[in-house]
Amino acid sequence: MCNNECDAENEDLAHPPELMFDFEGRNPTTFWQSSSWKKYPKALLVNITLSWSKTIELTDDIVVTFESGRPEQMVLEKSLDYGKTWQPYQFYATDCLDAFTMDAKTVQDLTQHTLLDIICTEEYSRGYVWKYDKTVRFEIKDRFALFAGPRLHNMASLYGQLDTTKNLRDFFTITDLRVRLLRPATGATMVDENNLSRYFYAISDIKVQGRCKCNLHANSCVFDKETLNCECEHNTTGPDCGRCKRNYQGRTWSAGSYLPIPKGTANTCIPNSIGPVNCSCNPYGSDSVRCNGTGFCKCKEGTTGAKCRDCLPGYLWDNGCKSQVCDNELLRCQNGGVCLNNLRCQCTAAFTGLLCEKPRCESELGGCGGPDSGQAALSSTPLSTLLLLLLGSTLLREASYRPTLL
Repeated sequence: MCNNECDAENEDLAHPPELMFDFEGRNPTTFWQSSSWKKYPKALLVNITLSWSKTIELTDDIVVTFESGRPEQMVLEKSLDYGKTWQPYQFYATDCLDAFTMDAKTVQDLTQHTLLDIICTEEYSRGYVWKYDKTVRFEIKDRFALFAGPRLHNMASLYGQLDTTKNLRDFFTITDLRVRLLRPATGATMVDENNLSRYFYAISDIKVQGRCKCNLHANSCVFDKETLNCECEHNTTGPDCGRCKRNYQGRTWSAGSYLPIPKGTANTCIPNSIGPVNCSCNPYGSDSVRCNGTGFCKCKEGTTGAKCRDCLPGYLWDNGCKSQVCDNELLRCQNGGVCLNNLRCQCTAAFTGLLCEKPRCESELGGCGGPDSGQAALSSTPLSTLLLLLLGSTLLREASYRPTLL
């Protein structure tokens, strides 16, 4: 490490930020180094921000390599709006409860249902270990494995979830990344106030692997005027290939799809209608079988396309686009209900509701009475049966009072 006071104006004593991103494998190792903790006990706070001026989809673990011992407290943050707002990705501490009032967890504690949870881990915060355990990770692949299996052998399952679940796609998407260093490595002992120059942060490498977000409408991303841009295909345009080109709006723009494996679906933008307007809207997806003067049909909720023949994300075709209310992984039917074709939950006799979340007696009869209130038998009787019984009782009473005609 640096034996003298670091000095940015002296080439031999400078440790500028660019040394975190230079060629790996140099000997001796080059690294960025912060100032020392001279103002202890005031916190030594450092922010490292990475900006791409482009939406990026992460494809592998984020790895930060420390040459100072891993910090005792740090936060990894992400932005989806070019640094305007920030959200935590993960907290790191030697004591999560003390540092962030959070229970310590690891990525192995996550499930498909809790994958989007923000956790605090103690796995990467063991003070001074110079030769080994230099890295701090944000585990992308382990999260992928929750859907694709331990060896990522079932990518179709992962791609299916990314196709249909916006929150999941957004979780792995960033425009900016920020590392907030809150407390340097101090070792197992108390801070030596007579030797504060030994406490600082030093990073030799930050590795972020990903690809430009192009909505699956481009195979490459290039620098143009120091800005990353998608080389859009499929008649699309825009920074992320997020809209159809002019005169190619014959149906509503849609992102490409990962499925079916391995080639996916391009969802190419098609030319605008030419010639006479066609009176052929899909009768299930549109309000009318006739198009308007522009050649487009007025689509029902969840339906899209010039002729209302396609479904928006989150909807499935079943004689029209029906809302996808459940699945077998992220949004499960409750209380023993079974998800049928992602369209509805088939509930057991005792429950009802969109996800079978309501006791049937509570929703249909205004509440369940106890066994002493005379309602126990009614709670298990369908409403339609009760109505028939009441109607029959009324007819019998009327018949008993009806005068005899002579």
